[in-house]
Formats: sequence, structure tokens, C-alpha cells
Amino acid sequence: MRFDVLTLFPAMFSALTEHGVSGRAHARGLWSLHAWNPRDVTEDVHRTVDDRPYGGGPGMVMLPDPLVKSVAAAQAEREAAGHGGAPVILLSPTGRRFDQRVAAELSVSAGAIFVCGRYEGVDQRFIDACVTDEWSLGDFVLSGGEIGALAMMDAAVRLLPGALNHGESARQDSFEPSLSGLLDCPHYTRPEVYAGVSVPEPLLSGHHARIARWRRDQSLRLTLARRPDLIEAARQGGLLTKDDERVLREAPGLGEV
Repeated sequence: MRFDVLTLFPAMFSALTEHGVSGRAHARGLWSLHAWNPRDVTEDVHRTVDDRPYGGGPGMVMLPDPLVKSVAAAQAEREAAGHGGAPVILLSPTGRRFDQRVAAELSVSAGAIFVCGRYEGVDQRFIDACVTDEWSLGDFVLSGGEIGALAMMDAAVRLLPGALNHGESARQDSFEPSLSGLLDCPHYTRPEVYAGVSVPEPLLSGHHARIARWRRDQSLRLTLARRPDLIEAARQGGLLTKDDERVLREAPGLGEV
């Protein structure tokens, strides 16, 4: 898998290539990252990548030409390296909401070209000419697209075979579609008693079916309390069992489901 990133701040991506799960996967050659700074394809002495918006208003808008040239360079290098075509993704507040399903789709692809906007926005003519997908992390505004691109790549990379030390780790994550997209259950480790609080007894029982049921029940209760929309989505998808519905009906203090 190969990711290409158009960014004015390439150093930000060392957080992904040099640290943690993604850093280890990068060192193992499971994925690669190539950064393209739009300033490098400018021709003026100031290496200009932005200008004032037509129609007035605050802020600056990123010029189309440096971005178009950078995308073309990334696409040409990908083709020469045998990676073929890739979606051109713009991180944007107007994009569709990124989620675990998209991360899973990205993880089995050849990668993508990410465009990290800055300033007030990106010239629409570049978007119309080059961008194939627009994604957003949520209903909030960041200073640029870099953090969104980092999040999307990290979510995809950790799903690559061999990226995690345990093969079941990714499958049991929160929002994993195979587990109905519910929030994860609480986790405990040593010591058995800490600050007077004991690890829940089912986790100490050694009874695998009982442990699995406890974890499922906790996941259901937590999701109902904090993200009831995910419960409804799982219900509409036919992903809840009769036992699941019983747990939801009996959830204390949460009312009728």
C-alpha cells in the first residue's frame, strides 16, 4: 500500500511513519508514504501557493496550479512504481463522514493521494478537475487537512495483515462492522484489585462463553448510553440477537428501547 500526501508541512507525517503501530508497519514495508509540497512546483521567488479570494472575505485560498501539478507528479510516480491509479482525497468539512467501513475499504486498496488544504480553502477548479473523494472526520474545523489525513491513514494501516501483534486486535475494535459497529467494552489488566476496585468476576472465571457474553453485554450498555444511533443502526441491519435485545431492555436507568 502506498499513500501520497500533498501538504505544506511534510514533517507532520513523521508521527505516522516513525512511531507506534503505523511506524512499525512502515519499517516492515507494509506501506509507504510520499509527501509532495505544492511549494516545490511553484515558479515565483516567493513560492506562492495561495491568494486572496475573489468576491472578498477573510483568509486566503490555495491556488489551483500548484495542486494540479503536485497531483500529476504523484500520479506519474505511482504509475512508474506499478501502484496504478488511486483516489484523490480532499480532507474537507463538506466531505462525507469517515468511519470504520471506509477505513476497511482503504486498507485493502492500493492506497490513495491525500490533499491537505490550508488557509480558508482550496480553489474549486482544482477540486472539480482532480478530486475524486471528499472526507471529513466530523463536524468541527481544523487548521488544515493534515490531522484528518493522518487519522484516515492510521485507521487503514492498522488493519493491514501483520500490522498488529495480535491478529484479533483489529477485528475486536470499536465500530468494527463484524461486531455490529458497537462501542468496545471496558478492559482490565493487572493487578486484580486496584484502589479497592476489583476486576469484574466474569473476566476471572476462565469460562470463554461467559466472558464473551459479559463483554457483549457491556458493549451494548455502553453503546446505548453514549451512541444510541449505533444501536438503531445495528437493529435495522438485523445484527442484534434476542439476548442483545433483552440486555438493552434491562439496561438500568436507560428507559425503554
